[in-house]
Amino acid sequence: MNVRKLLASSLLLLAAVMAHALEVKPYSATALAEAQKANQPVALHFRADWCPTCRAQDKVLESLKAEPGLGLTVLAVNYDTEKDLKRRFNVRAQSTLVVLHGQKESYRVVGDTSPDGIRGALKSAL
Repeated sequence: MNVRKLLASSLLLLAAVMAHALEVKPYSATALAEAQKANQPVALHFRADWCPTCRAQDKVLESLKAEPGLGLTVLAVNYDTEKDLKRRFNVRAQSTLVVLHGQKESYRVVGDTSPDGIRGALKSAL
């Protein structure tokens, strides 16, 4: 295989992997509504900057971005300001990860900082 074909194949493979990669972005009502309307997997990470458990979860989520097969979006929700959203999802503690597939909750994790636990929760929506 010549260099051009190898490079083209590598770029296509990278694009395919990235298309199914975990994405972490700030919460917005629009992003949540669009994911739910499209029946897409999405997770809400209720977190606070002052929370050490949340920061540990952030590191795990960051490390999972490179993992293939986790094609969903995690919306980082400000635990201190999104009071209506906390009520809607009955969230009582920061460091809560609510995993949804469309409108249906598929898993909930509170305080788990293990890569296997968080990975398993995220995969529940796929």
